Amino acid sequence: MALCKVMIIGNLGADPEMRYTPSGRPVTQFNVAVNQSTKNQQTGEWVEATDWFRVSVWGDRAERAAENLRKGNKVFVEGRFKTREFEGRDGQKRTSLELTADSLVNLEKRNREEGDGEFAGTTSAPPRPAGAAAGAPAGGNAPRGNGGGFDDTSDLDDLPF
Repeated sequence: MALCKVMIIGNLGADPEMRYTPSGRPVTQFNVAVNQSTKNQQTGEWVEATDWFRVSVWGDRAERAAENLRKGNKVFVEGRFKTREFEGRDGQKRTSLELTADSLVNLEKRNREEGDGEFAGTTSAPPRPAGAAAGAPAGGNAPRGNGGGFDDTSDLDDLPF
């Protein structure tokens, strides 16, 4: 058995793009920038590095992501990871880091005066096993949601890092 799971926290580089497959299934795609600071051992200066991930979200989560996410939003994404090689416009070989989201949480808060005070988040926990209690966590350390597509910051305490 093999497992290929990735968890990232980063910022959207642009507004999400939603479209539908020929069978009518919604898919939303967006890029997430993950920044990392490391200290140069020789100079002692801090160096910023950014990795970009292409994220795909499917089904109901895709529609909620397209409605709630905007450029610059900080998001937590958990999903399956794969790389894809392609040739860029300049003829150079490039590698794309792609993530199919199993779980997605918008870490941005909406201005409380703009709405009902809820947090503008999208989330989806892994499917619940048959017979599991409705209020029980879906399993593991995955962020849990209330099924309505909104979360509050108490779920951030459950992140496994």
